[in-house]
Amino acid sequence: MKKLWQMLTKPSSKYSILALVLVGIGITLAGVVTVHKSFEFASSTEFCTSCHTMQQNYEEYKQSIHFKNASGVRAECVDCHQPKDFPGKVQRKLGAWKDVYNHFITKKIDTPEKLEEHRLELATMVWDRMKSQNSKTCKSCHSYDAMDHTKQSAQAAFEMNKAAAEDMNCIECHKGIAHELPNMAGGFQKDFEELQVKADAQGAVADKLYSLSEKNIFAVADTNSPVSGNLLPASEVTVLERDGDMLKVKIDGWLEKEGRGRVLTEYMGKRVFKATIRGDVKASEQLLEEQTDASTNIVWQHVSVEGWITKDDMIDDIQPIWNYAEGMYGSTCTACHAAPAPGHFTANGWISSLNGMSAYYRLSKTEERTLLKYLQNHGSDTGGAGAH
Repeated sequence: MKKLWQMLTKPSSKYSILALVLVGIGITLAGVVTVHKSFEFASSTEFCTSCHTMQQNYEEYKQSIHFKNASGVRAECVDCHQPKDFPGKVQRKLGAWKDVYNHFITKKIDTPEKLEEHRLELATMVWDRMKSQNSKTCKSCHSYDAMDHTKQSAQAAFEMNKAAAEDMNCIECHKGIAHELPNMAGGFQKDFEELQVKADAQGAVADKLYSLSEKNIFAVADTNSPVSGNLLPASEVTVLERDGDMLKVKIDGWLEKEGRGRVLTEYMGKRVFKATIRGDVKASEQLLEEQTDASTNIVWQHVSVEGWITKDDMIDDIQPIWNYAEGMYGSTCTACHAAPAPGHFTANGWISSLNGMSAYYRLSKTEERTLLKYLQNHGSDTGGAGAH
């Protein structure tokens, strides 16, 4: 090692120091040019779409405003997916090894069907990366300071002024701007299936249980008997008795004294629905207390009723349901815009707010009721803690 070091550090007898310096400079310049040209080539849209797995993404991009627009300014793949600063470029290129691995080894998205299967996963990965960078690739072209709000629609100007004040991530409101949106239901529906598995494993043995879905209420332990009510999702019951796959439960809630008296709510004066009752279940009603809502002068009665339900889809903790609903909210209501925090509206206010957006999402009735229940129980006037 000593001889090797001496050989490397010994002055050259054949070449001058100046010649060696010039050779070093030449090699360095050649390396810089090679790296630059390599980055330039690997950052072209032609390179990005050269793999057949990118063809569908490319076709979607060509239908977007980023490809063709009135101003004639085209955003290439790297303008959205690769930061402009050199460290950001290097980091993104190093991260692309996953794309190469999946293309050549796993064949993860080598068919349109596989792409659709993994579209939500891939989109979420890109959105998360953009969020972590505060959408700096978007903001390299779109600057809040450079926007002329007088040339925007009134609604757009209102939203953009709010976004600018908070320096919001562009991707919060502009998902699907260049590629088709994934099926946002895929993630939270899988969460629901896992909750059902968990409920089956628990076997509904606890004294306090919470409903995953809407359930029929019967006056007797027989599912062939007349239905005497409905228990709504994310509602608490107290188990009184067990008979095979049936549970006798007590359900408490609030009823308007002067109303029809069929809808139990979680809170006095708030339309957070817990169950509907009729027939023999309604006849089992016991009055616990009576109060007058000071804001409306409406008299409310706190009551309890008893009935029978099946033990399926019942778990012993409300928090997993809230976690599932939170995922549903994030997937469904942030697909097009930044959704407000649950505490932004009152429990009653969330009813009209969610109804106003119903045309833009596709949820089943049970999913929609679970989502509404989550938002209401985390509203500005319910303590925001999801407590019953």
